[in-house]
Amino acid sequence: MTAAKNITVNDGDDPTPMQPVGEFKVKSRGSVDPRRFPDELFELFSIPAYDSQNPEVLHGKEIGSSKKVVEPGDVLISRIVPHIQRVWVVGPSNGHRQIASGEWLVFGHSDVDQEYLRYMLLSTPFHQQFLDTVAGMGGSLLRARPSEVERIEIPVPKLLPEQQRIAAILDKADAIRRKREQVLTLADDFLKSTFLEMFGDPSENPKKYPVENFASILSIPLRNGISPSSRGTVLARVLTLTAITGDHFDEEQEKEGKFLVPISAKDTVNDSDFYICRGNGSPDLIGKGFYATQTIPGTAFPDTMIAAKPNPKQVTRAFLEGIWNSPFVRNQILEAARTTNGTFKINQTAAGAIKLPMPPMEAQKRFQTIVDQVRQSNEKLKFGDDLFPSLSQRAFNGEL
Repeated sequence: MTAAKNITVNDGDDPTPMQPVGEFKVKSRGSVDPRRFPDELFELFSIPAYDSQNPEVLHGKEIGSSKKVVEPGDVLISRIVPHIQRVWVVGPSNGHRQIASGEWLVFGHSDVDQEYLRYMLLSTPFHQQFLDTVAGMGGSLLRARPSEVERIEIPVPKLLPEQQRIAAILDKADAIRRKREQVLTLADDFLKSTFLEMFGDPSENPKKYPVENFASILSIPLRNGISPSSRGTVLARVLTLTAITGDHFDEEQEKEGKFLVPISAKDTVNDSDFYICRGNGSPDLIGKGFYATQTIPGTAFPDTMIAAKPNPKQVTRAFLEGIWNSPFVRNQILEAARTTNGTFKINQTAAGAIKLPMPPMEAQKRFQTIVDQVRQSNEKLKFGDDLFPSLSQRAFNGEL
């Protein structure tokens, strides 16, 4: 938290002017077809390269189509699959021509600091409006419409030093966030290695644990969630599938839905239930499963999930989550999954037939204790959770 001590706040007497982001659109520098220069090396800012934050260095003959010409300092925002926020500042050239995928919208101007602009394009208020510009059929076909994106207004202090001051504050907050994420990643890696050390690789079952079908360790049979209906008149909260397709159960991923009948207790979220992704367009997400972290009265789980109620006398929460999301179970799920119109699905029969080596409860409980201790330590890191989004919001409101 020490990084926040130098924060100063705009007193509000001089409101920050709002400007359409289109005013900072880079006029076209043209395009280049790298295939015409097969032996030349290019620095390619592609969408897949974004996650590594390192552009690809490729020969022209390795690049399949014409690309936009970009320059150091340009700010790129991805228009494809827009719910994933991708904003990239083009860095100094390494001596090669710099080019970018046509899926990037390119911004930048001498009157705006590139890092300040990057943070504004990553801010929640901008992103919410950005999503309203989307058109397409869904999935990878969804794209933001450039002309509408350009109409979104962002706050732009008149003086560059003021923009740079705000960007420096957000840099510090972002650094805290990234360090916290690094610690959480290390903690997760520690638990995975501890699991393997205690129980061995489930695919090899070196300790010769008895193997059980998933259905045999449940207190009651598997059950699907409830289906919303456009004809429904009963309003209720319902989880979205994203509640279980990340790296933990996220109870905040819910929405209001319409149902034909009132939600019954068996259809609501319960912390003793293990929820499995029943259907998804991505094979990497189908079958992912987590326990609910809390009981949520009145909130249903949808028909895109299967609920299981494991017998706590046979399996602990930590062991089941650990083995279920391991490559051993993932491979079984992928073998059992079926596709319909591009959607991967797993049914109750297939989920119940998943085979699990079952260590003695004493060993499972020792692992549960380790997991609980790590998670308690992780909770202490949550003090920085809201720092960056809060400061980003204040910056967008002209309050920093």
